[in-house]
Amino acid sequence: MDEVQVKEYLIENDQEFRQLAQQHQDYERQLQELQSKTYINEQEQFQETVIKKKKLAVKDQMQLRIYRYRTEHAVG
Repeated sequence: MDEVQVKEYLIENDQEFRQLAQQHQDYERQLQELQSKTYINEQEQFQETVIKKKKLAVKDQMQLRIYRYRTEHAVG
């Protein structure tokens, strides 16, 4: 299974992974809302930085789960 297939499988079958994926999408939506503004103030700039860090942390957790799944289910 390639990474995309593993991700789809985990979204369907692993509740924690599904929650991480949803959280990642929520952070992406929040970032898009901030970036769509013509001007953002200092507080919004700080908020954008925090959201980017949280989004990256969630992505790292997802990548780790994908790696573990692929390692545990490797054909060989």
